[in-house]
Amino acid sequence: MLVACLSSLEVAYEQHGSTTADAVVLLHGFPYSPRAYDEVAPALGAAGYRVIVPFLRGYGPTRLHPGIMRSGQQAALAHDLLGLLDALEIPRAAVAGYDWGGRAACILAALWPDRVRCLVTGNGYNIQDIAAAASPLAAEAEYRLWYQYYFHGERGRAGLTENRYELGRFLWRLWSPDWAFTEAVYAQTATAFENPDFVDVVLHSYRHRFGYVTGDALYAQTEAALAAQPTIGVPTVALWGAGDGVGPPSADDTHRDKFVGAYERRVLPGVGHNIPQEAPDAFLAALLTVLG
Repeated sequence: MLVACLSSLEVAYEQHGSTTADAVVLLHGFPYSPRAYDEVAPALGAAGYRVIVPFLRGYGPTRLHPGIMRSGQQAALAHDLLGLLDALEIPRAAVAGYDWGGRAACILAALWPDRVRCLVTGNGYNIQDIAAAASPLAAEAEYRLWYQYYFHGERGRAGLTENRYELGRFLWRLWSPDWAFTEAVYAQTATAFENPDFVDVVLHSYRHRFGYVTGDALYAQTEAALAAQPTIGVPTVALWGAGDGVGPPSADDTHRDKFVGAYERRVLPGVGHNIPQEAPDAFLAALLTVLG
């Protein structure tokens, strides 16, 4: 385990391959951890890349500094990624992720494209449109977000605090119904939820995206830029799990217009939300495609 010191936090990360090779950063989501990349990262390192797999803020050994807002907003995740590249003196990297990690990767590609060689994103364009968050969705889509609404209240805070292990496992089952993961596999990830900032960061993330709480003033300018829903021009492969229980793919590619560079959408049969852990070969193949 390695640690990079940033202005707001210390980011714990794992590394594979040569430190002098071209860099690839792999980013997990909620409620997951770097264990999602246990089959992808070593193979990518063996293929000749420097592979960096960080614990996001609020997870595992990563620690926010005292006095720093325990923000989980999208801009904070993106700045953590940007700061990690700076701390490791990486001028340009391939970035890949899903869920929260895919959001950070998409934001970096949209706002700092000079720092991004290429992108693999789970569930396509992940940048939140907070201004439109109050608009209701179709009932079939709304029910999938029940956990987000749960986190908007203090009952959700208590539930996540007391039952984070059970809640995370339940979400895994709902979101990846075709994946027969074992208790041991889940337990390896769930240790990352014991971070002292986990609950605060998670709750802020799901409250901020609906406009119910303010964000960290440090990221106000970035959030303003994201409100414009910027396009992404770097080479991209968008992966979707056909069996994703929270964000299933639409029949038509409704995200296509957000990608203005080389772009491909791949829908993976029998795969749920945790794409790199459920389908490591497909995730690795997508990365090797955009890496060229």
